[in-house]
Amino acid sequence: MKSTIITNEYEDIYTCIHILCRFELEQEHVVFAARDPVIIERSNLVNISKLIVKELIETSLKYGRMLDSDHMPLQHFFIVLEHVLRHGLRPKKGLLGPKKELWDILQLVEKYCPEAQDITSSIRDLPTVRTAMGRARAWLRMALMQKKLADYLKVLIDHKEDILSEYFEPDALMMSEEAIVIMGLLVGLNVIDCNFCVKEEDLDCQQGVIDFSLYLRNSNHIPGESPDDELENDNMTTVLDQKNYIEELNRHLNATVTNLQAKVESLTTTNALMKEDLSIAKNNILSLHEENRQLKKELGIEIKDTNENGKPPIKITETTTEIEELRSRLEAEKKMRQDVEKELELQMSMKSEMEVAMKLLEKDIHEKQDTIISLRRQLDEIKLINLEMYKKLQECEHELTQKGEMVSRLHAKTNQIGKILNNLEKCNHMKKEVENIRSPTTPSSVSKSILNKTSPTSPRCYTSADNAVDYQQHPQSNNQQQSANNLQKSTNNQQQISSINHNHQQSNNVQQKSVVKQLDSPNNNKQTRVDATQQNGAKCKAKPDKREQSNGEVSMGESGEERSTA
Repeated sequence: MKSTIITNEYEDIYTCIHILCRFELEQEHVVFAARDPVIIERSNLVNISKLIVKELIETSLKYGRMLDSDHMPLQHFFIVLEHVLRHGLRPKKGLLGPKKELWDILQLVEKYCPEAQDITSSIRDLPTVRTAMGRARAWLRMALMQKKLADYLKVLIDHKEDILSEYFEPDALMMSEEAIVIMGLLVGLNVIDCNFCVKEEDLDCQQGVIDFSLYLRNSNHIPGESPDDELENDNMTTVLDQKNYIEELNRHLNATVTNLQAKVESLTTTNALMKEDLSIAKNNILSLHEENRQLKKELGIEIKDTNENGKPPIKITETTTEIEELRSRLEAEKKMRQDVEKELELQMSMKSEMEVAMKLLEKDIHEKQDTIISLRRQLDEIKLINLEMYKKLQECEHELTQKGEMVSRLHAKTNQIGKILNNLEKCNHMKKEVENIRSPTTPSSVSKSILNKTSPTSPRCYTSADNAVDYQQHPQSNNQQQSANNLQKSTNNQQQISSINHNHQQSNNVQQKSVVKQLDSPNNNKQTRVDATQQNGAKCKAKPDKREQSNGEVSMGESGEERSTA
C-alpha cells in the first residue's frame, strides 16, 4: 500500500516537472542579454521556488512524516511564496490613500470559492494576529494544511483581470504567465502533510532569512559519495523515528491520564451517592424496627385483654394472617411514603430552581433600573448642556449683532474721516494758491484774478468795520499775519489728523469701543465749527459789496481758516 502511494506521489511530481519543462521550452526564444530587471526578479523567484519545492517534496518522501513549522525548507517556502505574491504590488495613492495589502487580495477568494470562508472567518477571529501581513501568512498556512493552496491561487489567476489588475502592476509576477509555473509547483505540494499551530506562532514580525547553501550544491559533489552522508541520513531517520514514537507515547499517556481522571471523578460521585443511600437505608431500617416493636406491643395488649374478658384465645394462624396483612399495608405505606418523598424532592428542586430564577430576574430588574436611572441622569445632563449651548448661542448672536453695529459705525466714522481729509487737502491746495498770490513776484492784477477764479463762492465775512479799515490802510502787514495764522492752523490740523489716525490704530488693536468714544469728540467739534461758519456766512451776506471787493484777500483767508477748522 505504501509503495502504491509513493508511486502515485512520484507520478504527480513528474507531471508538474513536465509542465514546467514545457513552459521553459516555450520561453527559450527570449534573448537573455536584453532582459529587464523586473523579468530577472521574476525568473529568480521562479527558480528559487522550484528549488525549495523540490527540497520539500524530497524531504517529505525521504522521512515519511508530517511536516511542522520547525522544518526549515517549509519556512523558506513560505518566505519565497510571500515574495512571489507581493511582487509588483501597487503602493498606496498619496499620503491619505488606502494601503493595498496582500490580505485584501486573499479575502476576495471566498467570493469565487465558498470553501475559503472557513479559513478567512477563523483567521479574522485570531486574537494573536493583529496586522494584515500576519493574517495573510496565517491564511497561506491554513490553505496549505487543507491542500487547496493551488486551487485558491488558480481562482485568483483566472480572475486576474477583475481582481489582480487593481492591486498589481502590469509587469508583476501574478499578472504574467510565470504565475502558471508557480501554480504547477503548488499542485505538487498537495502530496505533503503539514501541521501548524497558528496561535502560537508570531506571524506579525518580519520573517527570517533564507539560507541558500541548502539548495546550492557543489558541482563536484556526488550524492552518496562519502559514508558520512549515509551515516548522517541513518542517524537522522532514527532520531526522527524515535521522536515520532515518543510523541505518540506522550499522546497515548495524556489520553489515558484524562480517561483515568474522568473515571476517578465519576467514582467519587457514585461513592458519595452510595453513602447517602446507605445512610437513608439505615434510617429506614431503624424506623421499621421501631414500628415493628410498637405493633408487637399493641398485639400483646389486645391478646391480654381478650383473655381477661373470657373470650377464647386467638389462633396463631389468624395472627400470622393479620401480621402479613399489616406487613403488606406497611410495604404499601412505605411505597406511598417513597413516592411522596420523591414528589417532595421534585417540588424542592423546582422550588430551588424557581428561587434561582427569581433571584436572576431580580438582579436583571435591578440592573435595568440602574441603567434607567443612569440614562435619565445622562438625559438631564444632556438637557442642561443643550440649554447652556442655547444660551451661549444667543449670547454669541447678540455679540455678533453688536459687533455688526460697531462695524457699521466704524465704517461711518471712516467715511467721515475721509471727508475731513479731502477737505484738508482742499485747504492745503488753497493755502498754496494763497501763498503764490502773496508772493512779491506775482502782480496784483494776476492775484486778484486768481482769487476771483479760485474762490467765487467762498463766503466773505468781516469781524467788524474797523478791521476792514485797518486792512485797507495796512494791507501788507495784515496779509502776512493772516498767512502766518493760516500756516499755524494748517499745521495744527495736520497734527490733529495724525493724532486721530494714531489713536484710531491703537483703538483697533486694543478695543473697538474706545474708537467710538475717540471719534465722537471730533464729530461734535466739527458740528460746532460748521454752525459757527454758517452764522458767519449769514453775517457776511448782509455787508455791502464794496468791502467785499476791497477785502477779498481777507475773506479768502477767513474762508481758508473755516475750511481748515472744518
